[in-house]
Amino acid sequence: MEYLIHLAILFSIYAILGVGLNLVVGYTGLLSVTHAAFYGIGAYATAILSTVYDLNFFVTMLVGVVISGVVSLLIGLVLSRFDGDYYALAALGFNIIVYSIFLNWQSVTRGPLGIPGIDRPDFVSANWAFLIMSALFLIAIYYLAQYLGKSSFGRVLKAIREDERAIQVFGYQTHYYKLMIFVIGAMMAAVAGSIFAAYITFIDPSTFTLNESIFLLAIIILGGLANNKGAILGALFLILLPEMLRFVGFPTDIAAQMRQVVYGLLLVFLMLYRPQGLMGEYEL
Repeated sequence: MEYLIHLAILFSIYAILGVGLNLVVGYTGLLSVTHAAFYGIGAYATAILSTVYDLNFFVTMLVGVVISGVVSLLIGLVLSRFDGDYYALAALGFNIIVYSIFLNWQSVTRGPLGIPGIDRPDFVSANWAFLIMSALFLIAIYYLAQYLGKSSFGRVLKAIREDERAIQVFGYQTHYYKLMIFVIGAMMAAVAGSIFAAYITFIDPSTFTLNESIFLLAIIILGGLANNKGAILGALFLILLPEMLRFVGFPTDIAAQMRQVVYGLLLVFLMLYRPQGLMGEYEL
């Protein structure tokens, strides 16, 4: 039972990340590969403030969200001026910079040693209670994303995705919309980072690499872009599939490699025969 609860908590965390990234990539068409950086900012804010200053979990989460909002605003001012591949390359560079800070600012982040002993809130010391808390955060963020997607703001985002120059003709300052959704997505990622840090009680830079941003991108592409339910389904699929492959009777000496092969083949076949994802409304 504890194993299933563990998987459910991880699913909640990655579903929050997927929903936030889907607003940027799926609704707005911005190929962002920097989500893991804001995920890490939220996690490190909670880790540092809870271990060094003994602050309450929700206070540390709020600080992480604010820091992510400020950093994403500054970075977004640059990124919102780019389009297409240039946007992706600039975002990629930012993710590498943040990872390098986590790795090398040892006086604050402890570098590759990571930060152990992160406290959980007292009322969620049991895993089942922590699952309830993380699920409530997921529900709140999902409905916020649904509201944004169906609002006039969301319609402008979709118009930017389809033809940015056309909507500029009607007087919309599209770089402001791109900036706002980038900041909102980053703040959602920080929430997931805080939950992750409090749950695992240890973090290090290896969790917040460029590979993690690519994995998050795979979640929303697989589940379906511009569909928040698809982002959640993609997180469920990519969290559970590797675990399910553990129970396939591969020979023990090649079991790990075979699981990776099957995992990769399933993703390739899905992209070949369902390129818009499981529930997608848009293709990159």
